[in-house]
Amino acid sequence: MSEQVLTSAESLKDRARAALGHSNLVLVGLMGVGKSSIGRPVAHQLGIPFVDTDVEIERVSRMTITELFAAYGEVEFRALETRVITRLLKGGPRVVSTGGGTFINDSTRMHVKRGSLSVWLKADLDVLWDRVNKHGERPLLKSENPKETLENLMNARYPIYAEADITVLSRDVNKDIIVKEVLAAIADGKTAESKMR
Repeated sequence: MSEQVLTSAESLKDRARAALGHSNLVLVGLMGVGKSSIGRPVAHQLGIPFVDTDVEIERVSRMTITELFAAYGEVEFRALETRVITRLLKGGPRVVSTGGGTFINDSTRMHVKRGSLSVWLKADLDVLWDRVNKHGERPLLKSENPKETLENLMNARYPIYAEADITVLSRDVNKDIIVKEVLAAIADGKTAESKMR
């Protein structure tokens, strides 16, 4: 790798880190969009901790997300989720990967907007379906037609996710490309999606 490429990568990381300052970086979007798989390397590049709210919820409740949904329902789960993310956002800076419904909750969204930079990882239906269909249990997709349920979630949630500060298009490319686009969008204060058009 040439020295110029290394300098450019270092420069991008430094510019993104400076732009973030003391704020948390909160990744939002539907299940399967890559919030955790992109969030970890973004945190590494920025030199700050990474936390996944679903993992944290499971840790504090000593139950899986699926078990929580089954035992308490979505309303109680969302209340717990709000408490957990509110606590997480008090520390920082860190990269926070959220569950698909986190940013949809008005109270939680207000907390995110107050002191964090939010990034919506946006994907089209076919990309999401291909990903969630390969991986395990998704409580919200336990329906007769899970792909239709996913599409309905997209239609309901995308206008709310659009309130995020930055939008980056998640698609089937090497995740390092998406990580770089997230860092560039933070550094430039622009949406990566708009630059791709």
